[in-house]
Amino acid sequence: MSKRRSAAEAYEKIPTIIHDSSAAAAAALAQEVKELITSRAAKKKTAVLGLATGSTPVSFYRELIRLHREEGLSFKNVVTFNLDEYYGLTPEHPESYHRFMCDQLFDHIDIPKENIHLPSGLVPSDQVFEHCRAYEEMIDAAGGVDFQILGIGRTGHIGFNEPGSSRESLTRRITLDRITRQDAAADFRGEENVPRFAITMGVSTILRAKKIVLMAWGENKAGVVTKAVEGPVTDAVSASFLQEHAEARFFIDKGAARELTRVKLPWLVGPVKWSPSETRRAVCWLSSSMDRPVLKLIDEDYNEHGLSDLLSEQGPAYKLNINIFNQLQHTISGWPGGKPNADDTFRPERAKPYPKRSLVLSPEPQDAVVSLGSTIDRLVEQGHDIRVVAMTSGSLRVADSEADKFASILQEIATLSPEGWDEQTDYARHILRLLEEKGEFGEDQPALRQLKSLILRGELRDAAHALGIPQEKVQFLNLPFYERGRYRRFKLTPEDTSEVVKLLQEFRPHQIYITGDAADPSSVAALSFRALEQALAELQHEDWSSACSVWLYRGREKALEPWEIDMAVPASPMQLERKARALTRYQSLTTLEMDVTKVNQGTAQQYDALGLANYEAIESFQRWRKV
Repeated sequence: MSKRRSAAEAYEKIPTIIHDSSAAAAAALAQEVKELITSRAAKKKTAVLGLATGSTPVSFYRELIRLHREEGLSFKNVVTFNLDEYYGLTPEHPESYHRFMCDQLFDHIDIPKENIHLPSGLVPSDQVFEHCRAYEEMIDAAGGVDFQILGIGRTGHIGFNEPGSSRESLTRRITLDRITRQDAAADFRGEENVPRFAITMGVSTILRAKKIVLMAWGENKAGVVTKAVEGPVTDAVSASFLQEHAEARFFIDKGAARELTRVKLPWLVGPVKWSPSETRRAVCWLSSSMDRPVLKLIDEDYNEHGLSDLLSEQGPAYKLNINIFNQLQHTISGWPGGKPNADDTFRPERAKPYPKRSLVLSPEPQDAVVSLGSTIDRLVEQGHDIRVVAMTSGSLRVADSEADKFASILQEIATLSPEGWDEQTDYARHILRLLEEKGEFGEDQPALRQLKSLILRGELRDAAHALGIPQEKVQFLNLPFYERGRYRRFKLTPEDTSEVVKLLQEFRPHQIYITGDAADPSSVAALSFRALEQALAELQHEDWSSACSVWLYRGREKALEPWEIDMAVPASPMQLERKARALTRYQSLTTLEMDVTKVNQGTAQQYDALGLANYEAIESFQRWRKV
């Protein structure tokens, strides 16, 4: 098949379809799989599917289940081979891929058990080679994989083919990359619990499939998708080997597409409709490319970098530069709640009412302090009525070591007390026993999960106190989807939306801060954002709701680019230091979360490079635009 379908995709070496949403992409892919299964069944032949795990294919599997239940799609003629499995996990372990596939697909369709194949995570070390060779032979005996489904990791891996995996690699045991283990840390209650090895199909094994579709959702995958689609074929990004396959395609959503040339720099591949946001993006890009402030760009810079149409439409350069410089300047505000008694014509947030009721929503208890700690500090300083709300307990991210530490200290205090601590001693012993019984890869019992929730509650209260927020202004929703689920397996319910509706009706905020709009659709942040979105839709006819500002911040996703920012809140060195001190209250931050002050400083440096004021750090926000 032709690798290039239009001039706009000139930089892309793999056909890449951008869908409006992950749900739309999953539905389109499921329809293709349905056609394969039914056409093979009509010929009394089997359809051999290669399947992936992780959060990415969840929506695809749910659509297959729907097709089975509502449209009668049978899987009796389907044979499956999974890409990989963690080495050392039993099939019953909650994070094993065997358990994942049963929970997400196999237990809900009519596929014969003998048609299901997964690598074993328990094969003895001296038998791994033979086990992997046998897995290859089973694939060949089934006639090869007809349709291989893939996701992509942050290292660019397909399956568990980490950087360095060769084009010729076959099914084998592999050592997991540090980044891969960090990404799985929340699933396993801490990076120290993530298995160090996995058994995976090799790159060569995957490329033998007749058809391949790789799925990717959310902005976190945008950079690595672009490397795989537009970059060179390299073993540093195993997904790039798909460029060599004649029937490989990428199905991605808008978030995962944001770094593709046709999306990020459309003027390089064809005509552009110069909307205000597109114009701002182009000028910021040109300034960065030239390493020159916006106000110093000249006509030749535009003409020599594919922007002659923009120059002819909105130029000359001096006029265009001033326009964009002023737009960027107007995003900067040290008054995130609005400046009282001021002309707010060019300010991001309106002046009235003052003070405002500011609702800061944190999908997990650390998210808000990590992403807008300095802005919270300013809101408190400027007298607004601020409430910080943890939408979920965050208990799934707390390491066993934290629970062990708490129980051990409690037990030690009890030994120093003369009497009256029998209940506390029994509780501490119970927690320590649960930790011992669960072992390295066990499931948290309710009492242990509750303790972890309480630990994070205390950390959020401490962090909020460090930013000047009293305990009574910190609230915990404990949304049901989180308490009943696990990472990669969450399902939003009407109960979740109802809890958010109650919160909004009680507080009636003038402004809301939230993240998750650009996150992986199955993540805690994305589901929390959807709960807010649905709640606001229910309350849209209330007076306060229609006048409420909603500001989006970035959590684990890539920081907003200057052209995307609608409000840039500067932080002084002292404010940044207060934020850093608040973050020390958390014991379960990821490496990315611990380095967030550097990200804030990076945003300030970008503004400085564009020719704006030089601040110590900037926290950035985007106004939510309802589509």
